[in-house]
Amino acid sequence: MANAPTIQDFFKQFPDDDACLDYLMQLRHGEVIECSKCGKTGKFHRTKRHPAYECAWCGFEIYPMVDTMFHRSHVPLQKWFYALYLFTTTRHGVPAKELQRQLGVSYPTAFRMSHKIRDYMGSVDGEPPLTGHVEVDETYVGGVRRGKKQGFTGRGSKGKTIVMGILEREGQIYTKVVPNASPLSLIPPIFKRVKAGTTISTDEWAPYKILTGLGYDHRTVQHGRKIWAIGEAHVNTLEAFWSMLKRSIRGTHIHISPKYLPKYLGEFEYRYNLRKTPELMFGRLLANL
Repeated sequence: MANAPTIQDFFKQFPDDDACLDYLMQLRHGEVIECSKCGKTGKFHRTKRHPAYECAWCGFEIYPMVDTMFHRSHVPLQKWFYALYLFTTTRHGVPAKELQRQLGVSYPTAFRMSHKIRDYMGSVDGEPPLTGHVEVDETYVGGVRRGKKQGFTGRGSKGKTIVMGILEREGQIYTKVVPNASPLSLIPPIFKRVKAGTTISTDEWAPYKILTGLGYDHRTVQHGRKIWAIGEAHVNTLEAFWSMLKRSIRGTHIHISPKYLPKYLGEFEYRYNLRKTPELMFGRLLANL
């Protein structure tokens, strides 16, 4: 397994804003371009007036940052690239205060950048179909630790946000904030992303009992009886992901509001799904700009 790029690697590849803009231009438009205005083919050259490149024949300009998270931002491009680097080389994420300190920007700017990056990580990660042996489970994030059970479902506590997860063993994970732990909330995401006939392990929660009737090889473990695994039937892999997510929230972010939780889930999904290839985490974000 190769290692993630070091900070020296980063600054060697992107020593300044111009290097970042050159990378973005070549990635999105290539070196030799057919001008959409005059129709001639050749290299576009960097202008001194704007972060743009112009046609040598007619002066038509291309702005590489258009349609990216950097468009209309006053933050230097190298700082954006370095923020992407930080997000992909830390295990538990980067709080906005740390981004503020490292980049030398205001807290509102760091906060806004953080969420744009999380949105982007979620979009790059995508939602691939999950196959093989799949684990399904829910967890409860934030809010009070004790109190009345949430709604008619009888799970969780008041004030907590419910997150469901679908995990392919040795594969990828999909997470989603759901309004409750009812069949209407839990079953459609499974049906949409997991092919019929797939083996699915869950705990004994009642809504999952219909999975067999939907064509899945459904296997159950009895958490209420302290039975965590029966042969290959368990949700321990997904439980480990929940544990990592909650440790990161407590230790790094302290608190995440329900409004922004889906963005954080996208970030942690991305990091988990590329856990076996850390050298690709930063490069994959760059390759999809």
